[in-house]
Amino acid sequence: MRQVPFPVWRLMVAYALMMGGTALTVLIAGIIGLRLAPAPGWATLPIALTVVGVAASTLPTGRALQRFGRRPVFLAYGGLAIAAALGCAAALVLGSFTLFCLGTFAMGWAGAAGHQYRFAALEMVPAEQAPQATSVLLLGGILGAFVGPELAVLGRDLLATDYAGSYVLLVGAYLLGLVIIAFYREPVVEASVAKDGGRPLRAILRQPIMVLAIAAAMAGYAVMTFVMTAAPISMHEHAGHGLEATKWVIQSHIAGMYLPSLIFGWLAARLGFRRLLWLGLAAYAVTLVVAFRDTALLHYWVAMVLLGVGWNFLFLAGTNLLPRGYEPAERYRVQAFNDFLVFSVQALVSLGSGWFLVRFGWHGVLWAALAPVVAFAGLLLVTPALRRP
Repeated sequence: MRQVPFPVWRLMVAYALMMGGTALTVLIAGIIGLRLAPAPGWATLPIALTVVGVAASTLPTGRALQRFGRRPVFLAYGGLAIAAALGCAAALVLGSFTLFCLGTFAMGWAGAAGHQYRFAALEMVPAEQAPQATSVLLLGGILGAFVGPELAVLGRDLLATDYAGSYVLLVGAYLLGLVIIAFYREPVVEASVAKDGGRPLRAILRQPIMVLAIAAAMAGYAVMTFVMTAAPISMHEHAGHGLEATKWVIQSHIAGMYLPSLIFGWLAARLGFRRLLWLGLAAYAVTLVVAFRDTALLHYWVAMVLLGVGWNFLFLAGTNLLPRGYEPAERYRVQAFNDFLVFSVQALVSLGSGWFLVRFGWHGVLWAALAPVVAFAGLLLVTPALRRP
């Protein structure tokens, strides 16, 4: 960690502030949806649309990055995030579910730039320091895990309309992130490399290492999002746990997503990425078992923390494996397409989570989450792509 350059740490703070909006939305958007939506089954639509916004944004964002570079895109998307948060606050004051959904969609669209921060961090360091750089960046998620929910609770009664003040406070966090990202400077790429289009995307994606890297992130996000989206409503509305208890569990879950980043570089050097992928799957399996057992607060807490740990191992391993399959000239296309696949899957499961919860209950959500765990375990068994960390 000490060898990671200061700009990566600065990027980590900007990432934390951007992800704080995601944490805030996960905690309260479903609860707000229950009050504004025309039917209970639509309650999680605002959360799902945040993910849909990310997925819809990935390919256009990739083209913008290739044309303008990272810094202008990061700044423009930071401005969009501010406008989206203001739109959500206005929607709550007006009591408009449609406007609230549009606001969360725009927050997701802007969030696609935040997800590109991890690739920016990778490009700031030599290849041997890549696990440490991504670990430092994702540590920002720990800060975001507390910033977002705290803003949600602090702002709940700030204005006459419940939670409108939460999004006003989020505007301040986004503004600070915009100031920080203004200091970002993109590493220089040789002109000959920048002009070279590289191989066709289809040829790149046929490599086993690419299939495994993308599938790891897809499985990680699919399971985590499906369970996480349903959890606050299951806890608060169905199991009768209070908002403070629900906030604590969600904060613990997001901390579980990012705290393992402290030791990820060390684990990757000693265990290799294949073993880390198996550990991620094992954490998911235990998550489902614990969540099946009971709806007591402790069971929710343990399950959600392990859910975060499983996501960390799968997503970080996939992120670090991805650059092994592309050349510098190919990076924007491959990174954008990777995020398109990952966040499209996340959007689909997020859209289905609320329906599953209403139709089949908490246990139905858990049974459905088992499928990607089994599928990725099968892929990992038959893929001989990882011989070294």
